[in-house]
Amino acid sequence: MSAVNRQIRLARRPVGVVRPEDWASTEEPVPSPPEGWFLGRTRYLSVDPAMRGWLDDRPSYLPPVGIGEVMRAGSVLEVVESAHPGYRVGEFVTGTFGVQEYALSDGSGAHRVDPGLAPLPTYLGALGMPGMTAYFGLLEVGALREGETVVVSGAAGAVGSLVGQIAKVKGCRVVGIAGGADKCAWLTGELGFDAAIDHRSEDVRRALRDHAPDGIDVYFDNVGGPILDAALSRLALHARVVVCGAISQYNNEGAVQGPSNYLALLVRRARMEGFVVFDYAARYRDAARELAGWLADGRLTAREHLVKGGVDDFPATLQLLFDGANTGKLVLELA
Repeated sequence: MSAVNRQIRLARRPVGVVRPEDWASTEEPVPSPPEGWFLGRTRYLSVDPAMRGWLDDRPSYLPPVGIGEVMRAGSVLEVVESAHPGYRVGEFVTGTFGVQEYALSDGSGAHRVDPGLAPLPTYLGALGMPGMTAYFGLLEVGALREGETVVVSGAAGAVGSLVGQIAKVKGCRVVGIAGGADKCAWLTGELGFDAAIDHRSEDVRRALRDHAPDGIDVYFDNVGGPILDAALSRLALHARVVVCGAISQYNNEGAVQGPSNYLALLVRRARMEGFVVFDYAARYRDAARELAGWLADGRLTAREHLVKGGVDDFPATLQLLFDGANTGKLVLELA
């Protein structure tokens, strides 16, 4: 194929906020697939808070992205050339193919998806990693029971918005914490949350007393920092705190701010547990089937925040997450 593959590579490790000079835009010829491989053109790129952690050279659940490497990212590819017996031109697949216009694959880690069953971006959101994270984080780690009170931070994001909706499906009271009146209105309106707290304009601790007077049974944390501390002060007896992320801390140049109210775990006989969704990979298919059923019958709403552009727009699109500018799953749609 006589075309150019544009890519975004990590040029240097960021300190604090990720800056434009931390990235390099490169080009290379698009190769033809060898026997047993296929070539895909990137249609949609997943943009996720976890990406910030992948840029730091420190121990984690995945190796850091190397200097000079194509940035790691989930994506939806359209197969444009194939020498693989299992993949035909015109089919769509998801996988971790990186921030680039084209990718070669031997099929490892590729999952065929059907745009006739759901829009392609949904396979990066409700039917992708955010959906799996919400599902297993809430139901397995959070050990949710009917009738409980669930509070979720980052509630208007890709994972948080699904956590609250799944909790409603399971018969629970749901309080979401988000930034901005529009996001809070979306939570209590279209998504059916029982209450929403705007952390930009409200005292979160006081609002939690009002909206969870009997305490929090499950707190699903996506942000860390002061909001985590506020939630710990309102735990019910035998509460479960699910540590999914801490986006408020990812750009810290110094030490991460830990919870000062951690002794509430002792007093309330509660537990705080982190998790990595990859540990549940063997059960993704079953979870996706149930999530797809809820989407089909209207009990679950998927929302993707689409940014249209090219791979060179990835750095600015990633920053939207840390500015709190996205609602729902953030996806870069390649023109």
